[in-house]
Amino acid sequence: MIADNPIRRPEHDTLGRAPAARSFAEQILSLDASEGIVVGVLGPWGSGKTSFINLACCYLKDKGLTVIDFNPWMFSGTEQLLNHFFSELTAKLKLRKELSEVAKLVEEYAAAFSGMTPWIDLVVSVANVLRKIFGNGETDLDTRRKRVEDALLSLPQPIIVVMDDIDRLARNEIREVFKLVRLIARFPNIIYVLAFDRLMVEKALREPGISGRDYLEKILQLVVDLPAVTPDILQRQLLQAIDEALAGIDDPGPFYADAWPDIFMEVIRPLVRNMRDVRRFATTIRGTVRSLNEQIALTDVLALEAIRLFLPDVFAQLPFAVDALTTVSDSISRSDDHLKAAIDTLINANETHSEVVKSMIRRLFPAARRHIENNVYGPEWINIWLRKRRVAHKDILRLYLERVAGEGLQAFTDAERAFSVMADRKLFETYLRSLDPQRLEDVIASLEVFEDRFSKEHVVPGTIVLLNLRPELPERPRGLFDLDPRLVVGRVVYRLLRSLNDPVAVENAVRAIWPELTSLSAKLQLIDIVGYREHVGHKLVSETAAAEFERTWRSEVRAAPVTELKHEADLLRVLLVAKRYAEPDEPAPEIPDMPELTLAILRAARTEVRSVIIGSRAIRRSPRLYWDSLVEVFGDEECLRQRVNRLKASLPEESLSDEDKELLRLVDKYLEGWRPPEFDE
Repeated sequence: MIADNPIRRPEHDTLGRAPAARSFAEQILSLDASEGIVVGVLGPWGSGKTSFINLACCYLKDKGLTVIDFNPWMFSGTEQLLNHFFSELTAKLKLRKELSEVAKLVEEYAAAFSGMTPWIDLVVSVANVLRKIFGNGETDLDTRRKRVEDALLSLPQPIIVVMDDIDRLARNEIREVFKLVRLIARFPNIIYVLAFDRLMVEKALREPGISGRDYLEKILQLVVDLPAVTPDILQRQLLQAIDEALAGIDDPGPFYADAWPDIFMEVIRPLVRNMRDVRRFATTIRGTVRSLNEQIALTDVLALEAIRLFLPDVFAQLPFAVDALTTVSDSISRSDDHLKAAIDTLINANETHSEVVKSMIRRLFPAARRHIENNVYGPEWINIWLRKRRVAHKDILRLYLERVAGEGLQAFTDAERAFSVMADRKLFETYLRSLDPQRLEDVIASLEVFEDRFSKEHVVPGTIVLLNLRPELPERPRGLFDLDPRLVVGRVVYRLLRSLNDPVAVENAVRAIWPELTSLSAKLQLIDIVGYREHVGHKLVSETAAAEFERTWRSEVRAAPVTELKHEADLLRVLLVAKRYAEPDEPAPEIPDMPELTLAILRAARTEVRSVIIGSRAIRRSPRLYWDSLVEVFGDEECLRQRVNRLKASLPEESLSDEDKELLRLVDKYLEGWRPPEFDE
């Protein structure tokens, strides 16, 4: 199965685009790249831009050209992007022996250029900036750039730099990428191929008095607009993908050929917009059909899977509409207002596709047709639906909705369901808390998959629930590169807030979220995400607002009673940040000399170093303390020593857990002067 991934070779081309891609590659080869060329491959999401470029690059590579895939997603800010660009370019050139000298010159130029970008006005050329800094004479950087240009001009073939998925970046990140392109576009013998959705990028580049389209026209020398896949081809591809997805499943469930054409054309086909949707649907149905093990009619499963994948807001209402969808009527005059209300809620869950939802009811749930049209099914149909394993029977529908997903899909499936109710705080929290706590962290991590579908309705309820849940995530053994739970939650919350794309909107969201957070640790993490603290903040709100939030938080720390402080998940960090960033007119937070609080702080200082020996898969774990932070919080090491001694005197050793005894032994080891080596063996 090929999941939601672009094709990479011509033999995988099912849309007949390989000839057009080859023609595009030949057109690139015919361009005069002596002063650099920027080419745009434009098309809406899911139109196959990446696949088209991959096909073209196959031809270019066969012709011996060097192709660099530059991923701007991993870096933010012009300086990072620029440094990463030169690193990628140098690395690719070094792979080819005949280009090693060029690589060396580029590397030297990049080293000289590093550190200059904070002063660069990205609207003017690099040369103008250097003249502004160094005067009118030629600079060392001018000389190095000239050497690089001469070396690149001597190349027998141009270098291709591909930048894909630019339209999926945040607005400010899109602007940074295009600033980068303007800075480097004039390097000779380098052809930049940019792939993006024109409308999305034009919107991001728009400024007062300057249209995004005009901005693009100044950058792109050649534009290829990728044509949309025709409806006939898309339908053929969808049917073929369904067949391939189900191949190898011995018995996927009863298939009703008389019902299938209407289900396909009225429920499934209208929801599939592009080839990406085709692949997503094919991948989804294979896992679901296999896990259901022929217990439900295949025709119904395919329809409900389309609803689940493409209309999650509708799917989220299905569990609440089981009775309304499956309850038959004894007579045409019978009134069930509460059942009709549930059907109306289902239909209105997605107004754009309300007709598709009505078709789903009409084709899958005949008992509910009386709520949308004058068509009644009586009790005699119940056993027929049961024998046919149709979801029109209540027990069959519940089996579909409540089944246990296969192990490989479980976290993703649960995340899908969680996302579908994220806009409703109560439902979202109830659902997450209903999951096995040991799996909850994986489900939260899987929510990142839905980043491109986060909307303003998700931000406040989703952030509140996730930040409040984070301290409750159970500890579990972690691999060498596993993320800390705080980072897992923080990544999702950051993407939720970033989706608002407006500092004022983020600030308003933070004000709505703040009073609902149940711990100082949760509020600190929220400040970390939106604020300006070095190496932490993402600057999602104004500096004034960020400073206000921090002052409010520090006052709450100072006012917090010990009974609350000792239960903070990140107590050491809470106290450290409150003390370190206190303003001159603010008192430092007091740390009462209470053994229970001292013990809580020591527990929060506990960490571990995970390492492996080359040639072994075994992970070694070595206990450590954030010792410098502990000393800073308590003022000095002597004060810390006194607090620890009073802790030991007040709490008999037999009253301590084995974990706390081991912790105190580690503290004593640090107090005696031991420090871990900078690098373990």
